[in-house]
Amino acid sequence: MRKTKEILRLHWEMGLGQRQIARSLGISHSTVKDHLCRAEAAGLIWPLPDDLNDETLEEMLFPRSKQRSNEERIHPDLNYIHRELRKKGVTLQLLWMEYKRENPQGYQYSRFCQLYHQFKNQLHVSMRQVYNAGEKLFVDWAGQTVSIIDKETGETRQASIFVAVLGASNYIYAEASLSQDLPSWIKAHCQTFEFLGGVPSLIVPDNTRTAVTKPNYYEPEVNITYQEMASHYGTVILPARPRKPRDKAKVETGVQIVEHWLLAPLRSRIFFSLFELNQALRTSLQELNQRPFKKMEGSRQILFETLDKPALKPLLATPYEFARWKKARVNIDCHIQVENNFYSVPYHLVHKQVEARISANTVEVFYQGQRIASHLISLGKGRFKTESCHLPPAHKSYREWTPEKLISWAQNIGPKTGELVHAILASRPHPEQGYRSCLGLMRLGRNYSPERLEAACNRALTSGTSSFKSVASILEKGLDQIPISRLDQPAVIIEHANLRGPEYYRQGDDDVC
Repeated sequence: MRKTKEILRLHWEMGLGQRQIARSLGISHSTVKDHLCRAEAAGLIWPLPDDLNDETLEEMLFPRSKQRSNEERIHPDLNYIHRELRKKGVTLQLLWMEYKRENPQGYQYSRFCQLYHQFKNQLHVSMRQVYNAGEKLFVDWAGQTVSIIDKETGETRQASIFVAVLGASNYIYAEASLSQDLPSWIKAHCQTFEFLGGVPSLIVPDNTRTAVTKPNYYEPEVNITYQEMASHYGTVILPARPRKPRDKAKVETGVQIVEHWLLAPLRSRIFFSLFELNQALRTSLQELNQRPFKKMEGSRQILFETLDKPALKPLLATPYEFARWKKARVNIDCHIQVENNFYSVPYHLVHKQVEARISANTVEVFYQGQRIASHLISLGKGRFKTESCHLPPAHKSYREWTPEKLISWAQNIGPKTGELVHAILASRPHPEQGYRSCLGLMRLGRNYSPERLEAACNRALTSGTSSFKSVASILEKGLDQIPISRLDQPAVIIEHANLRGPEYYRQGDDDVC
């Protein structure tokens, strides 16, 4: 309540100046001046009439301007404003200008913003963040699993649930998988893109091992296969910061929704295959995305169709082919080892570290981002895939080791060791393919005396097992210290008149026929 009467009394009755009144009442002198001017304009005199109450006096000095009633103003569509703000480049000022263009008598900008912020504060906390249409896809594994029973064996396996949520529309995708390994992680992403009919600009995963090889607050190291998949589809991996759950609040909420509205209703149902579980999830997922929001108009499906889907990048005609990456170092035999098999690379990369891309049918080798070799994948173990052009020219040594040098080293140990090394090199199509075994023998020579190594090589040659593994096994079990018995010697054919040979029985068979 303004101190109107007291100002008038001090001025007219007490004769105080404006600044004195201001100091006495603790108000500014401009306020005192304004009140006195208004009283004079209203024709008031002192003393004031007895029937003049404060409300009437207030109305006389400060008459209310005639304002347009709210009923005459067209209220802005706040749901529409909230949706449009998620589109790239759209601001409140732009939406207000469009509103005023259609409604010249509408609210001014400050009131327009106030109405929107009041509306936004009534929404759920997770809805307050503004995400551009088609920009971010949040992904994670749900904590809850679903049991799948094998009909034939009765074995029960736990299926993990992959969850993906679009930032702008909250559109949800869920898929079951029997594992959380890298192939399942990549496959779930590809299935998500197929479900959405497009690719978002950014993918925000947690710091799970399949996504991030080395978590870091500033520069996380993304799994190279995951990165390759993102490059194939033209998107970018942006891992959430460690211990910052708000960076992926969308998918955290999405996981809870999936567990409450998809998995909980299926808790009593028995599934006998992964396909059956995913079919049930798809049906429930469609109902969930079409369910109307409680605090705003529309549904996830409607927002997806109007916001995210038009902004998604188009899908490629060729889906991503899963491939694993592995770092390997080129051995002196010009080969790298990939899953117990060996593949050749150019000889000038000996001792260099390369990267192998392993797909279903091929092994590709890269050095500093350039592909330097490609091989069909080998089945089995211990097999070599060698291109002759990868090996060094015969007339010039580009390597630290040569067959002559290896045989010379072996002969210094003993004649049997030299004979074994020569047999190993001669048993391979390319001598370089035997270098690893010879280097293995050299390593054994550092752990065992020359006498024991020579004895082990002699026993290996005697038993017909000329390999590094055989010599290592003999030394490990101490068989080299046991004299070679007659049973270990090659069988001697004895000729005698009473002994029948194989021809005797063949003649009998011919007579019967």
